[in-house]
Amino acid sequence: MSENDVKLAEALVIVDVQRAFISGADAVPDHLSLQRAVGRLLERAREKTVPVIFVQNDGDKGAPDEPGTDGWQLFFDAGAGETVIRKSADDGFHDTDLEARLRGHGVGTIAICGMLSEMCLAATARRAMDLGFEVILAHDAHATYDVPPGPGGSERVPAHMAARAAEWSLGDEIVLVGTVDEIGFEPALIEVR
Repeated sequence: MSENDVKLAEALVIVDVQRAFISGADAVPDHLSLQRAVGRLLERAREKTVPVIFVQNDGDKGAPDEPGTDGWQLFFDAGAGETVIRKSADDGFHDTDLEARLRGHGVGTIAICGMLSEMCLAATARRAMDLGFEVILAHDAHATYDVPPGPGGSERVPAHMAARAAEWSLGDEIVLVGTVDEIGFEPALIEVR
């Protein structure tokens, strides 16, 4: 792969990579691959000192991601100067300061990763595009669960197929790449404060 094939982002947004979903018996299928992929993105973003923003879901009482529980904790610890934004809706921009933080750093292009593909990740990516951000998503940097059988005798949908359908649902505006190795980072030229 040449340097020209690498898509550059000015920030990394990590959506709901919380212990309940990415580790243990109730983790998404192939969670170890997802851990490695998100870890590589995080390492590269930190090397280039671009903004890293963790979006953390506050689940309902009794949910695996109920605030204060072990499952609610972030899988990767936020480093010094990195931001954690808590949310209670699928869209990470809804009633949060995510947009203001990105704009404050002069960010125009974000790399996004996390879970669940068809829920919080897709909602946050879609809203980012609606707000004018370019969004880069690597196929190996998001995941979800199997979709159970539905009404009318519809069959179970394997997690990898549900994740692919979530990518497709984001349309032509998203920049979709095969692996995290196709994403690089570069600080925004102008930081607005």
